[in-house]
Amino acid sequence: MSQLNRRETLKSIAALASATTLGGWSAMARAQKPLTVGVIYVGARDDYGYNQSHAQAAALVKKMPGIKVVEEENVPETASVQKTMTGMIQQDGASLLFPTSFGYFDPHILTEAGKYPDVRFSHCGGLWTPANPKNVGSFFGYIDECQYLNGVVAGHMTKSKKIAFVAAKPIPQVLRNINAFTLGARSVDPSITCSVIFTGDWSMPVKEAEATNSMADQGCDVFTMHVDGPKVVVETAAKRGKMVCGYHASQAALAPNAYLTGAEWNWITPYKIIVDAAQAGKPHPNFLRGGLKDDYVKMSAYGSMVTDVAKKHAEEMKAKMIAGSFDIFQGGLKDNKGTVVIPAGKPLKQTDLELEKMNYLVEGVQGSIG
Repeated sequence: MSQLNRRETLKSIAALASATTLGGWSAMARAQKPLTVGVIYVGARDDYGYNQSHAQAAALVKKMPGIKVVEEENVPETASVQKTMTGMIQQDGASLLFPTSFGYFDPHILTEAGKYPDVRFSHCGGLWTPANPKNVGSFFGYIDECQYLNGVVAGHMTKSKKIAFVAAKPIPQVLRNINAFTLGARSVDPSITCSVIFTGDWSMPVKEAEATNSMADQGCDVFTMHVDGPKVVVETAAKRGKMVCGYHASQAALAPNAYLTGAEWNWITPYKIIVDAAQAGKPHPNFLRGGLKDDYVKMSAYGSMVTDVAKKHAEEMKAKMIAGSFDIFQGGLKDNKGTVVIPAGKPLKQTDLELEKMNYLVEGVQGSIG
C-alpha cells in the first residue's frame, strides 16, 4: 500500500471517528511498531463514574491494531502524576498519554510536555490555548446537552418540584452542568427549583452521602451529580426512595427502580481521533469538542418508570440539539441573584468560549458558589 493511500485511508477513518467499530485499519498500521498509549486515572477504573468512562474507552483502544495500552489508577492531582507520566514515557515507551483528570493539566502536564517534546499529551477538560505547547491537547464533550435532557426528564417526574445536584467543585464545567440540568427541568415547569451542595473534591463518599441525605430531607425527589464516582449518590438516593439521573457512565444496575436516565461520555470518539493522528504522524489535535451530534456524549436508556410524555419531550429536545436548532443558554438568562448574565438576543452556542469560563448559577438554583 502506498504512503498516499495509507494517508487517505487514515483520513477516512478520522472522518468516521464517531463510529463504534474498530475495523478498517490499514495493513501498514498493523505492521508498524506498536504505539504505546498511557492512560492515567485519578480514581478507580471501576468507579461507575468518570474513571470508568475513560477505562471503557481505553478497553476499546486496546483492540485497535498496532496499539499497546498501559494504565495506572488512583493517581492524585499532585506531583505524583508527573512521576507516573515520566515512568510511562521512560519505562514503558509511551509516546501518547491521556492524563484524564482536570487537575493534571497545570502545572503537571505542562511541565512534562516541556521535558518531552516528542511525546503527545491529551488532557480531558483543560482549556488548551495557543500559548501552551503544541504537543499538548485538550478534548471534552458537551455533556451539558445530556444534563439538560436529564433535567427535562426530572422536570416531568418530580412530584415535589424540588430537584437536587451533588457537585464536587465550582469549576466552569460543573457549573455548566448544574445550570443545564436546572434549565431543562424549568422548561417543563418554571416553578421547579434545584438545590446544590458542593462537597469540595472529586471523590468524597461521606460528604456525597451527607449531601444526598440533606437534600432528601429538604424534599428533593430527583437527584443528579457531578462527582467522579456517582455510586454513593445513586445508592443513597435510591435507599431514600428518590429518583436519580446518572452521570459519566450508566449506574442503572445500581438502582434499577430509581434510575430514570443519565448523561454518559463516549470517550472513544476523541480517543480514536487522537490515536489516529499519532499513528499517522499527523499534527497533534490541540482542541477537540463535540456533543450529541458528534457522538462525544450519549444518554442512558430510559428506566421503566419514565413516562411516555417525558420520553417524548426529551427526544424532541435531543433532536433539536443534534439539528443545531436549540441553544441551552438563551439570551436574557439571569443568575440566581437576578443579574442578567447573557444579554438579550444573544444565545450562547456550544463553541462560545464564554461557556468554557462559566462562573455563575442560574435562576432557580438554590445554593452558592464557594
